[in-house]
Amino acid sequence: MLKTYHGSCHCKAVRFEADIDLARGTIRCNCSICAKARYWPARVPASAFRLLAGGEALTDYRFGPCTDSHPFCRHCGIRAFGYGKSLKIGDFVGINLCTLDDASDAELAAAPVTWVNGRDDIWDAPPAETRHL
Repeated sequence: MLKTYHGSCHCKAVRFEADIDLARGTIRCNCSICAKARYWPARVPASAFRLLAGGEALTDYRFGPCTDSHPFCRHCGIRAFGYGKSLKIGDFVGINLCTLDDASDAELAAAPVTWVNGRDDIWDAPPAETRHL
């Protein structure tokens, strides 16, 4: 069920809201940035995301082909969301579920997870090992 969630970075300088259907699933990836940051996103269309405050506090990080944007708060370092483009779904925002302020533990625990092998650039199959992610 589609629900509007509110989220923020640790220091609350960056605040946002997003319309997310957690039942549609989430992603866990083993690529270098997701694994190191323990990033757990749900992807939503760009139109379902609204930055409420803190645009001036964001610093952007890009790597590799520089197609995705990985902004983080310059005050506390938290990456609450990222921007990307997919051939399958178009422009999207990946919402870091750990930064949602009003998602219950039960809602997060019930959200299905799709494992992707970004480390080996195999996006339609899970990695051999996921327990550490």
